[in-house]
Amino acid sequence: MTAEKRDIAVKAVIITEFGAEPLLTDIPVPQPGPGELLVRLHAAGLNPFDWKVAEGALKGVAEHEFPLVMGSDGAGVVADVGPGVTRFRPGDTVYGQFMDVRHGRGSYAEYVLTVEDGKVARMPDGLPFSVAAALPTAGATAYQAIEAARLDTGHVILINGASGGVGQSAIQFAALQGARVLATATSDIADHLRDLGADRTIDFTSAPTAEQVLAAHPDGIDAVLDLITHPGGDIDTLAGLLRPGGTFISTNYATDPEGLAAREIHGVNLANDPSREELEALAALTAAGRLRITIDAEIPLDDAPAAVTRARSGHARGKTVILP
Repeated sequence: MTAEKRDIAVKAVIITEFGAEPLLTDIPVPQPGPGELLVRLHAAGLNPFDWKVAEGALKGVAEHEFPLVMGSDGAGVVADVGPGVTRFRPGDTVYGQFMDVRHGRGSYAEYVLTVEDGKVARMPDGLPFSVAAALPTAGATAYQAIEAARLDTGHVILINGASGGVGQSAIQFAALQGARVLATATSDIADHLRDLGADRTIDFTSAPTAEQVLAAHPDGIDAVLDLITHPGGDIDTLAGLLRPGGTFISTNYATDPEGLAAREIHGVNLANDPSREELEALAALTAAGRLRITIDAEIPLDDAPAAVTRARSGHARGKTVILP
């Protein structure tokens, strides 16, 4: 990229402080320093974690630089590299997680910086940018959660909150391991989840989830992946479905591992932390058609602030992708 182009302002969605409304604005094109890549983003994935960070989820955990560009997941083309970069070069197609709150960086932008040793990997040929951008957080969370579930052929797992991006990928990973998947879902998406590999869908609007699971499996099940319950919420009802030695995984840090251990249940609070190798494996599975990603909507960057507001209401049926 030439020096003249670096002086051009580009669009980004920012917040100016915790709790502020997302704002579409112009920012200077960032310039890569030592060990950094400048990526021209072609797509960014929208995740619940994005607005949770904007509301202060990491306040006190990490320093934040404002204005803060929103977003984590993205896919694009390396536009420039800084001194010392050896793994990537301009023209490489890459995807991954670009959130860096300490430096005010995120993926809801036309250009973003990341470090060479960060959570970024090359994309396989033929993988669309929109699909790649929908993959990092949801795909890696699902992959790590199913690994933590310690499933074997014939095991039964309940995925609570299966209709979103994480849930849909988790169904597929569990089915690939030979498990029988019970997926909570409303009737409008039930057929799609069964097509992805769910053995049975449970309409939580018709009767309590636990009652329906116990009716079908009175001796208990082997694992629960809970994508819904937040800290302070009731996990006991779902945990009560587990046989001794079963596993309860929360993506919202809602479990009490010590308390569950006293009930002979393995409790896991899962933190999304993909390695480059995992990102490469996820992309390869997706490119080969073994992991299907449902894109619910593709929107321009100008519409991203409104899309964040809509997404906060929940009821996701797939991934929303922003096209800078």
